[in-house]
Amino acid sequence: NWCAYSAADLAGVSRFQYPPNLRIIRVMCSGRINPNFILKGFQNGADGVLVAG
Repeated sequence: NWCAYSAADLAGVSRFQYPPNLRIIRVMCSGRINPNFILKGFQNGADGVLVAG
């Protein structure tokens, strides 16, 4: 919720362009992400999943 999101926020303030297929999903704690959600991303066609805390 705090560390990695501030980097994404700074990228937005600096007007960096995100690819149109990039999704940022903010969660309270990266340690509480269920691994099944990551696997579902791959099943739905994601090329990669980054979990940052």
